[in-house]
Amino acid sequence: MNPETQDKQHRDQEEELQHAAEHEKPRKPQSVLIYLVILFAAAFVLLAWTFLMQQRSSNETIAGLRESVSAMESVQTLQEDNDALRQQVASLEDQVEELLQENAQLSREDGARQDEVDSLTAQIQALQRLNQLRALYNDGAYSRARALLEEWGEPGGQMEELLSQASASLTEEEREIYDPAQAFRDLVDWLG
Repeated sequence: MNPETQDKQHRDQEEELQHAAEHEKPRKPQSVLIYLVILFAAAFVLLAWTFLMQQRSSNETIAGLRESVSAMESVQTLQEDNDALRQQVASLEDQVEELLQENAQLSREDGARQDEVDSLTAQIQALQRLNQLRALYNDGAYSRARALLEEWGEPGGQMEELLSQASASLTEEEREIYDPAQAFRDLVDWLG
C-alpha cells in the first residue's frame, strides 16, 4: 500500500469519524436537558401551589375582614339604636314629669273642688233644715221647731254661718226676693 493510499484512507476515516461525531447526539446534554425540564416543572408546580395557597390565605383574610366590617356595622347599628332608645327614654321621662306635675295640679284642683262641693252640700243641708223649721213654724209646731233648733246647735252656730255663705253667693236682686240668712234670723227671733 502506498503511502498516498494510506493517507487517503486515513483522511477518509477521519472524515467519517468527524462526520459521525458531528451527527451523533451527545448523551450528557440530553440528560441535562431532561434534568432542566424536571426542575422547571417542579418550580412551576411549586409556584402554582404557592399561588393557590396565597389565594386561599387571601380569601380567608378577606372573609375575616368582611366579618369584621359586618360586626362593626352591627355594633354601629346597635349604638345608633341605643342612642335612639336613650332619647326616647329621656323624652318619656320628661313626659312622665309633666304628667306628674299635671296630676299634682289636678289633685289640688280636685281638692279645692271637693272642698267647694262639701261647702255647697253643707249649705244645701242648712237650707233644707231652714225649710223644715219654716214648715214646722208655718204648721204651728213651735215646740218641735225649737227642739230641732236646739238639736242642730243653733242659734248662732254653724247653720247660721252656712246660710250666710249661701246668702253671699246670691245676687242683690235674689237676696231682696229671699235672703236665707235673714229668714233664719227672723225665724229664730219668732221662736225665741
